Amino acid sequence: MMVTFVSQCEKNALKKTRRVLDAFADRIGDNTWQTIITQEGLNAVKKLLRKTATKSTAVSCHWIRSRSRSELVWVVGSKNRFSYNGRVPVNITEKEVPMDIPTSKPVKGVLYANTKLQRLDQHLFAVAYTAQMLCQKLFPENTALARAVFVAGAFHDMGKLDPCFQSWVVKPKNQKYIAEDGQHIDEARFSFEKHPRHNEISALLYMLLDHSDLKGINTQNKKSVRHSIYWHHAKPFRKEAGFETYGSIYKKLNRNLKGQAWVDIVEKAIPMLNVVSKIDQRYEKSNNDWFSRCYLADLNLERIHEIEDINVPSYKEYDDCELLSEYSGKIHFNATNNIVRSCVITADRWVSALTAQELDELINDKDIVEFVGDRLLKDDGLCMHIDDCLSRFSNSSRTQEQTKIASQLAQGSQVQVLSGAAGCGKTKIALEWANLRNTKKILWICPRVQVCQGLFLELSSNQYLPDASIEIYTGEFKFLNSYDHPTPEGAYLSGDIVITTIDQLFAGIISHTKADLFIEYLNTHTVFDEFHEYINMPAFNLLFAELLKSRSQQKYANTLLVSATPHYFYLDQILGIRQEDVVVMPSFNTSLYQFCFKNYDETQEGSSNPLYQPCISNTFVISNTATTAQKSFIVNQHQENAILLHSKFKKSDKQRLFDEVYDSFCNEGSHMYQVLRSGPIVQASLNISCDNMVTEITTAENTLQRLGRLDRFGVNDHDVNKLTLAIPDSLAAGKGTGAVARFLARNNNFASTKAWYEFLLNESNTISKPFVLTDIYELYQKFYQPDSAYTKALTSDLTASLMKSVTTIHSKVTEPMVFSIKKQQGRAKIAKSSLRGDSRFVQMAVCCVNQPGQPVILNQYAYDIGVNESEVIDNLTESLDKIRNDGLLDYLAQKHGRMDEASIIKGIPANKMTIRKNLLESYARDPEYPVYISYTPDELSLKLGGEAPHSEATYYAVCDKQPIGAIAFKQLLKKES
Repeated sequence: MMVTFVSQCEKNALKKTRRVLDAFADRIGDNTWQTIITQEGLNAVKKLLRKTATKSTAVSCHWIRSRSRSELVWVVGSKNRFSYNGRVPVNITEKEVPMDIPTSKPVKGVLYANTKLQRLDQHLFAVAYTAQMLCQKLFPENTALARAVFVAGAFHDMGKLDPCFQSWVVKPKNQKYIAEDGQHIDEARFSFEKHPRHNEISALLYMLLDHSDLKGINTQNKKSVRHSIYWHHAKPFRKEAGFETYGSIYKKLNRNLKGQAWVDIVEKAIPMLNVVSKIDQRYEKSNNDWFSRCYLADLNLERIHEIEDINVPSYKEYDDCELLSEYSGKIHFNATNNIVRSCVITADRWVSALTAQELDELINDKDIVEFVGDRLLKDDGLCMHIDDCLSRFSNSSRTQEQTKIASQLAQGSQVQVLSGAAGCGKTKIALEWANLRNTKKILWICPRVQVCQGLFLELSSNQYLPDASIEIYTGEFKFLNSYDHPTPEGAYLSGDIVITTIDQLFAGIISHTKADLFIEYLNTHTVFDEFHEYINMPAFNLLFAELLKSRSQQKYANTLLVSATPHYFYLDQILGIRQEDVVVMPSFNTSLYQFCFKNYDETQEGSSNPLYQPCISNTFVISNTATTAQKSFIVNQHQENAILLHSKFKKSDKQRLFDEVYDSFCNEGSHMYQVLRSGPIVQASLNISCDNMVTEITTAENTLQRLGRLDRFGVNDHDVNKLTLAIPDSLAAGKGTGAVARFLARNNNFASTKAWYEFLLNESNTISKPFVLTDIYELYQKFYQPDSAYTKALTSDLTASLMKSVTTIHSKVTEPMVFSIKKQQGRAKIAKSSLRGDSRFVQMAVCCVNQPGQPVILNQYAYDIGVNESEVIDNLTESLDKIRNDGLLDYLAQKHGRMDEASIIKGIPANKMTIRKNLLESYARDPEYPVYISYTPDELSLKLGGEAPHSEATYYAVCDKQPIGAIAFKQLLKKES
């Protein structure tokens, strides 16, 4: 290939880069080089430049593709010195320059797709063909699906035949219209409250023009076509119903067009589709008019009566199923919908970004295939970095076994599953698997932010990939290679390896704005780390299965599931992956382990409770809830050198404590602390270790994940590593009473946890004596043997979890929604509803707990709320259900107007409590208007006459050692027994 290098370096970086570039290329200018080079040579240049890179380095590489076109390959150093396509800016102006002045004007009689004046027929064809080519690139074996995508693309904007839209789109005032969610009529008379949006009209036209006798695409794919046409834009939020059926859409449309909808739109649809078909034939140089066989050649008015009672497509199609096997078909159908919709949306965005002239040239020059290829993933040398990483590992028997396992995984074309004991090197195996599959980019998907953080530290370390671009992308954290380098806003998801949460990936299938992220997912190698955590999470377990079903439709799925505890029952029943197909990496940890059962009365919080007992050095105490961890820490604060970690801290405290835990307990850590008391936040993918562990009884997966933090590095070769399982007396007696049982039942875990406990008792001959890790993982596999005595319990919990998922999907979050009023951008707000459960920002008073059982409420709040909207608020959130159910919202609705003169409920009469509560809930999505779940003593005294705090008031507890976090005041009053 012929390439050009451009240097915008400064200071000493100029000399260093010149030495590298002079060695590989001919200098053709002061800061420009050109040469013919191989891909390996280009990778070598990039690697050498990165080794000497500083803040002053900025080198771009351009691949000369033809006489008239070059393509940016990469930039080493500061990307701010170049534009997004590698150009060097020479000046900046806000004035209109001559080449930007539009010269084209709307032509009477021509139908347009948007305010860029792209011709509607060209736009429809270009989107259809681009979407088809995109689908073929991702699913080369599935020509039927690609044809369905073409049909969806050809129909997607047919609703723009609407004469109201055509009048709006050519108005000069709309030429600078910036669409957030597609171009729709933006006038009060035809707002979406009164008039159908163009995607709704498009869906209506497809229903009118489709018929069961048409065999161009199959019946199942027709459903996906209908779905993608209707949902290629977000659904508008309407206060009143009236757009739920195709008949109601037609009636609204016909009324607004004064009875001319059939003549002005429906009768024009077939000629427009015929034009699109002719463009396709000319483009393909073919007489095969297959597309015209996908719609009716003529219509009569009676057709509207045949479809008028049919509902528009639901975004997700799920029903409650009593049999697990019944979910498979629904998962496959929804997965296919995700594919078709994402291809159409992505193609629509790519094509709509072109000028009318560029679109015309794209079609006339027949460059759509290249147009698609240029926008898909390019090789940035990730395999070279992984090779460097792997070469640094010694050629031990453990390394050889890891290579063997990676090779075995790489030979499979479908979704692969890697299992293995904690510390066996699953991260390294995953990298080696991706390398053997010639990866260009890896999406590393994690269940929680804390898992992302652990991986980010690990992969960006010198042991792994210090020279590659490692990116963490979550709601809170957006950094490249270290927490000192925030990712520029325009460069999100651009890393060689992007570590993100499953929530971000779900946004690609449950939102409209991030639908193109789903295409990125289909086009990269993907690792799902600690995937077992989704299995009992409502909605997550079904949406996760959709993601995998999408990949399994590809010739090469390039997807790896990684977990020490892969939940064989879910794999078999929902994903169709048999236990014998899971690839297991044997453990090389020869340390000895032993399980000890400790029964206790869970009403006691003293030394008789193993979760509250003082601990010896280098011990982890892991509870099922944050509250138990907090209370046990408070009780033992003066007799332990301990640190507390859970999820109920404000942002700054959480990050600081996470870093301190990692630094203290990582391999060869500082050992600043001797004891870690924690909720389940530390149980997965955190590279820390201890010598002793106490854990609350939980599922098989959680038990073994926690076990993975016990002598994780296999260095304790002289003592037995003991894991104490704390069992409430009620559960040991087989009862479902008590706080622990209720917590497990709420999370659909009680039956499987009880079954796991019974299984361990039956295997006590093995686990009560010292054993190695391989033994316990073999028992874990035995627990999931098909048709075992525990299958009924496993089926019960999984069925309950999936039924709760269906309820969640139906009630909340899965429909992309757009609202009529867009507020100016300020601080980030909480979504109105979330897959993980609705939450709101909260504020609370601080409480000192230096003396256990004697809390002192201070006259200060947990954090300050700055006036400047650019300031990040160090906030806290709480479950909306908890705020409601504890009566705190009712209390606040009564009192807060007196506590805060500027409150949003000030002035609303006392007999309007429902309005007050709705306002408090709504505004609390903004960190500037938190729900106050406790007040300071001075404010209570001054404004409420010394009234006692609410019985369920929650405070931000602190002590001299560290913050304790948010906790209910009544929990602090319980003294040690």
